[in-house]
Formats: sequence, structure tokens, C-alpha cells
Amino acid sequence: MTVVGAAGCAAGGGSPQESGGKTQVKVGVIPIVDVAPLYLGQEKGFFRDRGIDLKMESAQGGAAIIPGVVSGQFQIGFSNVTSLMIAQSKGLPIKSVANGVATTGDEKADSSGVVVKKDSAIKSAKDLVGKTVAVNTLQNIGDTTVREVVRKDGGDPAQVKFVEMAFDQMPAAVAGGQVDAAWEVEPALTITKKQGARVVAAPFTGTDPNLTVATYFAATKLVKENPDLVKRFTEAMTASLGYASGHPDEARQILTKYTKISGDVLTDLTLPKWPAKIDRASLEKLAALGEKDGIFGGKKPDLNALFS
Repeated sequence: MTVVGAAGCAAGGGSPQESGGKTQVKVGVIPIVDVAPLYLGQEKGFFRDRGIDLKMESAQGGAAIIPGVVSGQFQIGFSNVTSLMIAQSKGLPIKSVANGVATTGDEKADSSGVVVKKDSAIKSAKDLVGKTVAVNTLQNIGDTTVREVVRKDGGDPAQVKFVEMAFDQMPAAVAGGQVDAAWEVEPALTITKKQGARVVAAPFTGTDPNLTVATYFAATKLVKENPDLVKRFTEAMTASLGYASGHPDEARQILTKYTKISGDVLTDLTLPKWPAKIDRASLEKLAALGEKDGIFGGKKPDLNALFS
């Protein structure tokens, strides 16, 4: 990672490389269902038709991708919006350039959920008080939304203990009792349910049924110095989101190209929504929750600068 990051900086702070008449754009992603439109758009030629040669590189979460974008390791990154708000509040020069993914709005069929063992005494969100919950990154959209549904259910969110764990390790951790519960997204959510786990809360939809969960973003340097490239990426990504929304079977099938999902898990997992535009009201709600939880260090994020 250090070598790649240094190479990116040496190339001019992440300046895109030209190859074969196309601009190579490295995108930092999390290998989860949420980024299916990006891979589908690549397969359908939406990026190629706009002179972009995509190269995807995986990371554990948005919090890890942001430094890669700022350092120039990636030209574009995919991150949950809470990570972006935290980074922006700390003065990191980033800007959202395309929508990424949203909640389904259905608490009984969401692409994210808190799971517990079948025989767990935990029955609802408020029962998480005093328990240990796994999230992929701390002080982020996972624990922020879990705290909110605990709060709404009458529990004290300050009494929930969060531990950091990669999504692909969560199913075994829940089954083995290493944690009391885990906040998961697809496909980990369906994998864990197939092992007999129960879903006791849907934090995304429970926080806001129109919640914008993640977006694609770039360093403000790239936005200012190469606006045409950013415009072409945004156009291609918007087309990809629309195509994935209209062709869910193809979106589901593309998952086999960049994950190990197959069989019943592929068939049964819940796809999120992929709207072309962000939901500003939901971002304001997340920002208010983050401020309440103290994750911004006393300085509110500038949503206009970040998401305009």
C-alpha cells in the first residue's frame, strides 16, 4: 500500500494516466454488493465510451479509501457518507462526484441489518444495550445508525460497545459467540442468516427510509484540475446506477465477477437501491446524529462543499 501510494503521489498527486487513447482511473472500492453498478457499467462500456479505463482496487472500508484518494493512490473512491463527513470536518480536500447506494426503505427487506445468534436473548435494538456489536469501521455509518435505532427503541446508545471487524469475518464471529451481534451488509447479511442468525434491527431504514448510504468521491485537486474527467466519470456512473436499477438480474450476476458470492446466497441476497441522486435530507440527519455522537471532533462538516 505504501509503495502504491508513493507511486501515485510521484505521478502528480494522483494524476490519471493515459493509455491507448483512454484515461486510466483507479477506483478504491469495498468488495460488497453496493458497488455492483460500477462493475456493471464497466462491463456495459459506459466508462469506455467516455474514454475511461477503470481499474478497481479493494479496501476494508471507506475510512481506509479516503487517505488513498487524498494521497493519489486512487483518482476516485467509494465511501459511506459518514466517513466523508468526518474527513471533510477534519479539513481533508475531498468532494462527492456521484451517488453510490441507498437503503431499500423496507425494514423487513433491507441490504443491511444487525444479526444475532438464533438462540440469543437479544430481540430488538434496545436489547443491544450492554452488548458487543461488530462493525466494519468504528465511528462510522454503522455504529451511527445502530445507535439511532437503539435510541428510537428506548435504549441508551452510549451503553452499546462496538468492535471493528471485516465484514467477511462477521458470520463466523456471530456463530462462534465472539460478539453478541454484528452490523452487516450484503452478502455477509445473507450468509449469516443462512447459518441460522436472526435480524433484530435494520439501522439504515430505521434511521431514514430514504437514507443515502455512500457516494463516489474525488480529491478537490482532481475536481479543479481535471473537471472534464470528473464530468465523464459522473456521467458514466449515473448511467451505471440507472442501468443497475433497471436490470437487477444483471446487477446480481455481476457480483460473481468481483466477489465469491454464488448459489443460494447470490439468489437470496437483498439488493440495495441505486438512485441517481443523493437524498439531502437524509445526509442532514446523519450529520446531526454524528454531531450528537461527537464523531466530528467539534467541527461540523460542510455538506454544501462536500455534496453540492
